[in-house]
Amino acid sequence: MVSKRRLPTSEDKESLTEDASKARKQPLSKKTKKSHVHNEVEENDSVFVKLLKTSGITLKTGESQNQLAVDQIVFQKKLFQTLRKHPSYPKIVEEFVSGLESYIEDQDSFRNCLLSCERLQDEEASMGTSYCKSLIKLLLGIDILQPAIIKILFEKLPEFLFKNVNSDGLNMPRLIINQLKWLDRVVDSKDLTTKIMQLISIAPVYLQHDFVTSLPEILGDSQHADVGKELSDLLTENTLLTVPILDVLSSLRLEPKLLTKVRQLVMGKLSSVTLDDLPMIIKFILHSITATDALEVISELRENLDLQHCILPSWLQASQSKLKNKGQTSSSGNQNSGQDCVILLFDVIKSAVRYEKIVSEAWIKAIENTTSVSEHKILDLAMLFIIYSTNTQTKKYIERVLRNKIRSGCFEEQLLQSTFHIHHVVLKDICPSILSLAQSLLHSLDQSIILFGSLVYKYAFIFFDTYCQQEVIGALVTHICSGNEAEVDTALDVLLELVVLNPSAMRLNAVFVKGILDYLDNMSPQQIRKLFYILSTLAFSKQHEASSHIQDDMHLVIRKQLSSTMFKYKLIGIIGAVTMAGIIAADRSRSSSLTPGRGDLSSEQCTQVTSLLQLVHSCSEQSPQASALYYDEFANLIQGRKLAPKVLEWAGQTIFNDFQDAFVVDICVVPEGDYPFPVKALYGLEDYDSCDGIAINLLPLLFSQDFVKDGGRLTSQESDQKLVSPLCLAPYFRLLRLCVDRQHNGNLEEIDGLLDCPIFLTDLEPGERLESMSVKERSFICSLIFLALNWFREVVNAFCRQTLPEMKVKVLTRLKHIVELQQLLEKHLAVTPDYVPPLANFDLEASEVTPHTSTAVSAKIRIQGNLGGRKRKADGSKTSSPDPLSKEDNSECDPGPSDRSPLEKEFRGKEEKTSVSLQNYHAFFRELDLEVFSILHCGLVAKFILDTEMHTEATEVVQLQPPELLFLLEDLAQKLENMLTPSVTRRFPFLKSKGNRNIGFSHLHQRSASEIAHSVVQLLSPMCNHLENIHNYFQCLTAKNHGVVDGPGIKGQEYHIMSSCYQRLLQILHGLFAWNGFFQPENTNLLYSALEVLTNRLKPGEPDQALEELLSQSFHYLQNFHLSIPSFQCALYLIRLLMVILEKSTAPTQNKGKIASLARQFLCRVWPSGEKEKSGIPNDQLEALLSIYLEHTDGVLKAIEEIAGVGVPELITSPKEASSSSFPTLTRHTFVIFFRVMMAELEKTVKGLQAGTAADSERIHEEKLLYWNMAVRDFSILINLIKVFDSRPVLHVCLKYGRLFVEAFLKQCMPLLDFSFRKHREDVLSLLETFQLNTRLLHHLCGHSKIHQDTKLTRHVPLLKKTLELLVCRVKAMLILNNCREAFWLGNLKNRDLQGEEIISQNSQESTADENEDDTSSQVSKSKGTEDSGEDEASDGEKEQESDESDDD
Repeated sequence: MVSKRRLPTSEDKESLTEDASKARKQPLSKKTKKSHVHNEVEENDSVFVKLLKTSGITLKTGESQNQLAVDQIVFQKKLFQTLRKHPSYPKIVEEFVSGLESYIEDQDSFRNCLLSCERLQDEEASMGTSYCKSLIKLLLGIDILQPAIIKILFEKLPEFLFKNVNSDGLNMPRLIINQLKWLDRVVDSKDLTTKIMQLISIAPVYLQHDFVTSLPEILGDSQHADVGKELSDLLTENTLLTVPILDVLSSLRLEPKLLTKVRQLVMGKLSSVTLDDLPMIIKFILHSITATDALEVISELRENLDLQHCILPSWLQASQSKLKNKGQTSSSGNQNSGQDCVILLFDVIKSAVRYEKIVSEAWIKAIENTTSVSEHKILDLAMLFIIYSTNTQTKKYIERVLRNKIRSGCFEEQLLQSTFHIHHVVLKDICPSILSLAQSLLHSLDQSIILFGSLVYKYAFIFFDTYCQQEVIGALVTHICSGNEAEVDTALDVLLELVVLNPSAMRLNAVFVKGILDYLDNMSPQQIRKLFYILSTLAFSKQHEASSHIQDDMHLVIRKQLSSTMFKYKLIGIIGAVTMAGIIAADRSRSSSLTPGRGDLSSEQCTQVTSLLQLVHSCSEQSPQASALYYDEFANLIQGRKLAPKVLEWAGQTIFNDFQDAFVVDICVVPEGDYPFPVKALYGLEDYDSCDGIAINLLPLLFSQDFVKDGGRLTSQESDQKLVSPLCLAPYFRLLRLCVDRQHNGNLEEIDGLLDCPIFLTDLEPGERLESMSVKERSFICSLIFLALNWFREVVNAFCRQTLPEMKVKVLTRLKHIVELQQLLEKHLAVTPDYVPPLANFDLEASEVTPHTSTAVSAKIRIQGNLGGRKRKADGSKTSSPDPLSKEDNSECDPGPSDRSPLEKEFRGKEEKTSVSLQNYHAFFRELDLEVFSILHCGLVAKFILDTEMHTEATEVVQLQPPELLFLLEDLAQKLENMLTPSVTRRFPFLKSKGNRNIGFSHLHQRSASEIAHSVVQLLSPMCNHLENIHNYFQCLTAKNHGVVDGPGIKGQEYHIMSSCYQRLLQILHGLFAWNGFFQPENTNLLYSALEVLTNRLKPGEPDQALEELLSQSFHYLQNFHLSIPSFQCALYLIRLLMVILEKSTAPTQNKGKIASLARQFLCRVWPSGEKEKSGIPNDQLEALLSIYLEHTDGVLKAIEEIAGVGVPELITSPKEASSSSFPTLTRHTFVIFFRVMMAELEKTVKGLQAGTAADSERIHEEKLLYWNMAVRDFSILINLIKVFDSRPVLHVCLKYGRLFVEAFLKQCMPLLDFSFRKHREDVLSLLETFQLNTRLLHHLCGHSKIHQDTKLTRHVPLLKKTLELLVCRVKAMLILNNCREAFWLGNLKNRDLQGEEIISQNSQESTADENEDDTSSQVSKSKGTEDSGEDEASDGEKEQESDESDDD
């Protein structure tokens, strides 16, 4: 039996020659003593010795090698022939074997027979190979001798199994087994297999390992199956042989079933194997995978392979022993061996995923199929990284899987950190591909994916070596210089974090970060702050010589930018200088408490800070805008960081004196001058004596700036007299109060006089004189009001946290003044159309806000705002403006005041406008701090409650009034919308809204979203108080009006303000709970706190409730407010708020029905309407609420049938301006919205219905058929409505969704009809009859569209006709399938209009558009006399072909 064998490897050759080489070396040491022994030849008269000598081998005694005189092949041939031709054959063979057996009884002789022979060569043959086989090996090559010799060897072998290695270093069992390797032919392979397996079962462990690994080199292919079975059995008995057995099984040709059995066996042992054995086991598993079972095997491997528990113990043990024995090296050796095993393991995996496509794809699929967050392992992330680096074809697939996992919350920061911590040795080698993956994640639009990409960069820097750290910094710098706003922000945040976590490593890479200074032009102020903070921290945190070059470069850049005349560059210099000063002057007393004397700022550092700030002051004093920016930046620095006491003291003295000199005057000294208006001290809160007290010198300063210096606005300065711009008043005061606050730990007694002091203004109430004012005077008054407003805003910012009652009263009064001034401002702006206000936020370019505000009074802006949902409609309330409704409500509810008519005539060249929205001027108001909203803790008192309950005590002045409440709520709603609502638009630099969206929120953006959310959660309790008070207000009002919608008080200003407050409160709650940050683990407690506040309003005093219970109680609490909802906008916000609460629940089914019920109530409710609009319900909001109702209701089809079958007929029979009695929100104006939503939801519902299969049960078939009957009936009702409502939008909806419905019918319903036709023939025919009438109407609609040549409609016609053709063919196929082909017939379908009138006249031009409609139709044919009956459908096919042929134009 001849079988193919693999060539011996180098290792095999080494093992064969190892013992022989040792035997050659050994006699050299004894040569002097036994030299005569070496030359002795075995003299024996036995047949064995003689035949060998005849054939060419001379046996030697002692330790000498046997000598081979001829070539090995020649020897074997000679001996074989001698034996065969011997007269006593086959007896001679037995004698020969018996002689061999006698000869090898001597151990030395046996050893010589096992060692290679010595070849006697002549001169010519000396260049050939010197290696010769052993005598036994040569004899095994002779077939007639092989079985007997194998038997002898296996009989001799047990003698040596338990003996130690010989003195000459030879291992006899190994030497004997080596004789059996690589035989050219095995005579009785089955017997050999049996013998060797028996030997393995009795051998000691160390020899078992050798014997098992030798099996592939000994056995023939025919024995692989038997050996495989025996080895698999042995695997279950002896776990110590797992690795060698698996190694052998990988080399054998085995049946797939056996491999699967072994693989399953091994898979079960994965959790208990040692780390050293793991690479071989994983290699076997991965190499035994086939395409059919790849996913199953990899999924099981994922579950069973827990590397975290395998790797961590060995590393922890090594690290602990290393700490204990620092001088010893054993621990590091253990650690290195553990790491080597891990590297080897991942090398095996890398090899498998690189060269086996099925392995890589199956591994990704296994990870993708894992849905539970807890089931994801560290290995998953590591494998995605590895496959990403080794297999370029799967990169897009991996990115998609990774993005989906991040979005669903399966891959969190803790998992990523653990992955890098445990596998950093392996991941370090694929660093470039990991950074490439992080780069692609940062290009995403999803904030959670961007965050994950930034974390990859962060942990790569922390856990990798210096080279990789350099690559990480290089990648981050590339992102920063890319110009993409989101990338720049994220990369800077990562650098900021790394500077804190690992400053020493960051200093090594500071030169790369410093290069960003060349790309400052395209950075926002907030990004510039971050960059200079990073560089300043690297340059000044420790005085290293290496960091001095960064200091020099920063000083150069700052001085260069400060000296620029362009504000854009001066802004960079100011921000950079103040940030750098903050780092130098940081208070180190706490951090350096262990080293006394180093905490304080040195005099040199103090001088450095003061000189830097004085430089900024001197460079910016020429420009009021630059000065104001400097004051704001310095204020932010004081507010955000702990400054050294020396610097605070210096700043406090300087600022206090300068502010007093610039803006504060004695009240008794009335300014004198040629002012256009009389100067009065207004808005004082105290009654001063004639010469006591102070005032803010506002009007004179503004006059000096605007009137004295023509054209010198914002930059004026006399050569002999320095003028202070009133533009700096609010920023300077902010700086002053923060400085005093920090110096005196929140005590503002030094400056509390500024809270109640008056301002030098003039009469601001517009009267008769408004008509006679020039444009310049009007602009002056507007500027005056803007500056006064911003002053009061900063005053409220400053004193809002004061606890004394009299201070609270004054703050509330200032808040009232703000509301009053805003009402006055609206009146003045209405008659000053092209006015541009003075800036209030300075970390921006003037061009960013000027264009928008210059057209703020135009009607277009108002309309755009309404469409975007940012402001209220005709009821007069706005949605996100920071000002209260005030006069705008009155002006929209009743005709304009009589005194405006002359003004309208004066500005007849302008657009007529009675009021403006201050929303458009948001950028020109000072930002309110989050602390201001602590005022919400004050109660709410409305006039209506005061009138009924007679609360007229003096304490009422401390209460928060509705206009002031609305002002605060609108500002808070804006802040939440900006910070907590994700916006895609602000991510793209090329969108115009990008810059505008963040103007006026610079202080807010210095806090994180979680800090904002935390602050709002603190305000939840007072906001719930206000919500309940407003709820009671509307409940009382409804009771008083006996439920009449348009009763007394509905049109009043207070009603509208309270309604707006209601809407704002619901909007704020929605913005908070819709924040996606609640899904992050670190914010879970915050969500609990928020829900507990709502739950405690319903059931106080029940701590430690489960999340589901909290969600349920919160839902119930908020649901109770539906009875008092005053407007449709409030209703929509309440529904959305309930939906957001519902999303966080794991069992939302019950409450889902409540949302549908609530939405239906709101749709069936009569809402108060505005004066200027026929309906008080915005179209987009009505569409949103109707969609919510149909999405959440249990029976979508029943709901659609109710609206279309009950509500619409009521509308048709009602008067023109009336509405449906069942659905008051359904009017002739809103019908198109109802129609569009119903058609869209109907199509969406049937599209989501799974197509039935023949294998389904009869009951399922009946249910699906019934469902489709209802769907087609609904479709029929909706389609037929176009005969009554034939407006263009309705027809467009019908064409678009009609085609989609027919497509869904083809894909989902026709397969069901195929196998339901025989059993439910009548039902199927009825369904098709109804549907045929609908498709015929769609056909008529196509004709109507072409007759009217409406391009918006006709573009849908070709696709619709194609779908109708497919339907005909599909119905015909269904009938043929059911043996009813004869029931299908065709007829001509005439072109008709919507009313069913035939389209007759077609001239040559019209024929092009109309001939396509001469399509064929089918009708139902019921064969009464036959067993089968069928139906045929509208066929657009045949006639369409004819008309197309003649339609060649």
